[in-house]
Amino acid sequence: MTPHPAPPLLTSGWLNSAGPLDIPDFRGRVLIIEAFQMLCPGCVSHGLPQAQRIARAFPSDRVAVIGLHTVFEHHDVQGTREALAAFAHEYRLDFPIGIDRQDGRLPASMTAYDMQGTPTLVVIDRNGLRHFQHFGHIDDLSLGGIIGTLLAAPTAGEPDNATATGCDQTGCAAPTRA
Repeated sequence: MTPHPAPPLLTSGWLNSAGPLDIPDFRGRVLIIEAFQMLCPGCVSHGLPQAQRIARAFPSDRVAVIGLHTVFEHHDVQGTREALAAFAHEYRLDFPIGIDRQDGRLPASMTAYDMQGTPTLVVIDRNGLRHFQHFGHIDDLSLGGIIGTLLAAPTAGEPDNATATGCDQTGCAAPTRA
């Protein structure tokens, strides 16, 4: 995926947050968005546990994790804030969870991000650029590599220390002896 600015989050409310959140609120941190539905087996067994592992594994001042409850089916069962709050409590989801705004047949953020379904994982760099998006499950090691690469990259306005130390896309050269 070619990095490009992440669309805004179009939400109707938030859980585990003092107020509404959007992409610029996470500038300076890598942002992981786990789009899910409560009744999605892949979300419950893979996506949400992985989001919890990421939140525990990385310092919160470097990597932020949020959920995006994006309901496109079974609205009567999982479409209420109360149902989501009970679900988040039962599964001990303590990261912020946005409630994707319903703007028609598909939720607004789901449409803006061109998601195919749930679970969908989105990785946004420290400058607000979307670098990676995946429908389904991605293994932890591959995802950790993506996050590590983005953490090592400079933010906008920051010097690229890798270039200054002899590193490029192919690797790092050993310093020459004087």
